[in-house]
This record gives sequence, structure tokens and C-alpha cells, in this order.
Amino acid sequence: QVQLVESGGGLVQAGGSLRLSCAASGRTFTLNAMGWFRQGPGKEREIITAINWNDGSRYYADSVKGRFTISRDGAKNTIYLQMDSLKPDDTAVYYCAAKDGAGWPEGFWGQGTQVTVSS
Repeated sequence: QVQLVESGGGLVQAGGSLRLSCAASGRTFTLNAMGWFRQGPGKEREIITAINWNDGSRYYADSVKGRFTISRDGAKNTIYLQMDSLKPDDTAVYYCAAKDGAGWPEGFWGQGTQVTVSS
């Protein structure tokens, strides 16, 4: 099992920045990717960014490309999500996720953290 603990989030004005953190513990040596999902009001949960734990390659959804940056600290088994130029449409619950070879739904999930962007 892998446990994920998120921190960060909160309320910010449009155009501002926030940084989320997600620390993994447990059987982290089994992981091959970690990422961030979000679920806005009345919307489905969507993946916004992910990082391959082995080679560091990154994926970004078009909606956040150029504004959000995912990074990792392998020694701490932690990933970060730097969110810049935030928009009201970025308002959502943000979830950290990790997977060990199967798909994301079968992986591990954090408890979620609220990000609210005011106009």
C-alpha cells in the first residue's frame, strides 16, 4: 500500500499562484507515476498533469499547459504542483494520485484539497 498526503490549496485571486505538495509513503518503490487530478463543481474528475517516476517525463492537459508545473523530489517521495496565472475555472478539488503499473483508478489517491480562485 501507498499513502498520499496533500498540502497546500486555499483561496486565491485570479492571476495569483498556489503550490500543492503530495508526500507518498509506504511501498513507494512500486510506483511508476504520480500525478494531479481535479474535479470542479458539476464536472467530472480529470487528469491535469503527471510525471513518470522512472524517467521524469511529464504530461500536461491543454487546460493547464504553460501555467502549471509538476515537479518531484525523489529523495522525499514528494511531488509538487506549482500553479500560476490561476483562473476562476481552475476552482476545483485537487487530488494527488499514484500508480504502480495499473491504471489510475486502481492506484492510490490523496484526500483532496480545495483550490478556489476568485474573480
